[in-house]
Amino acid sequence: MIGKPGCHLCEDARAVIERVVAETGDSFEEVALDADPDFARYAEEIPVTFVDGRQHDYWRVDEGRLRAALHR
Repeated sequence: MIGKPGCHLCEDARAVIERVVAETGDSFEEVALDADPDFARYAEEIPVTFVDGRQHDYWRVDEGRLRAALHR
């Protein structure tokens, strides 16, 4: 997940992701928007989530959709 400090949508997304990965046994990494200049293109979409290196969601994370993507 790409996010930034103080982002309430990022906090919501993190909670959903943590809940789902706790059930599935998967893991996730959170990186800061300013950690890489290439992330600047996501500035208007954070939080941005990725599954297997591909963009999955932005702004809000749908728990069911994320769970389904992780079970593929």
